[in-house]
Amino acid sequence: MNQHHEFALWAAECAERVLALFEAESPDDSRPREAVEAARRWQRGELSMADARKFASASHAAARRSSIPAAVAAARAAGHAAATAHVVTHAPHAATYARKARQASGLDPEIERRWQTERRSARLHHITAS
Repeated sequence: MNQHHEFALWAAECAERVLALFEAESPDDSRPREAVEAARRWQRGELSMADARKFASASHAAARRSSIPAAVAAARAAGHAAATAHVVTHAPHAATYARKARQASGLDPEIERRWQTERRSARLHHITAS
């Protein structure tokens, strides 16, 4: 697995941790969850980059329909996770929006930052250890 794929998985993990914040507001809108799954499917070679981008766009559209800051940020995190298939630089945005979602919901974003940093290090170590 290459670094781009590892970052896509990391972005998906970051976004998935806050999906419940979106789903609590919009339980019938599956677009952010589908975007997270799209990132994973792209990483496994089951989805094209162009199709992953469609899921990313759909998740960002879901964010625009929301008025709750935590839900907006969670949907944006998912959108950036899927968009990582296109450009790896979307991965850090997924993490940033996940922290914003936690903060907007009253949770400590530093706890999330620490988890993200540890998880990213473990994912990148996996590449160098292979």
